[in-house]
Amino acid sequence: MAKVILICGKLCSGKSTYAEQLCSESKAAVLSVDEIMLALFGLYAGDKHDEYTDRTKKYLYDKSVEIIETGIDVILDWGFWTRGDRAFAKEFYLSRNIESEFHYIDISDEIWRARLNKRNEAVSAKTANAYYVDDKLAAKFHAIFEMPGKEEIDVWVKG
Repeated sequence: MAKVILICGKLCSGKSTYAEQLCSESKAAVLSVDEIMLALFGLYAGDKHDEYTDRTKKYLYDKSVEIIETGIDVILDWGFWTRGDRAFAKEFYLSRNIESEFHYIDISDEIWRARLNKRNEAVSAKTANAYYVDDKLAAKFHAIFEMPGKEEIDVWVKG
């Protein structure tokens, strides 16, 4: 049976690039919350952003099972920032007898800041379809992120 690979890492840590790399190396489908959110709502979903994100994740969990049942691996590219998010995902797939692997993108604060700045420059230049992350939003996401323990992660990727 196919499996699911869950990409864990901070905002702008290189998760999407890593997911694309994995996809090119194997037969897999990448499912991304940001991709759907940007396609449907553009850069601004307003006050409904968190609600829409939660609904998108629920949809993608269900869609991932459907894809896995066809024999295709799935890569979930959406961060899994909290222990609760990671525990939920692990149990979701375990309860369906689906193999899951957590891959963590581990980067230094310097590399993270450089990637964030590069992304913001590309968004400002309209050469990237991504969210602009100002200092206030970066601080919010940094505060939400809970560093995973070694026992939570199957593949630790140094970025």
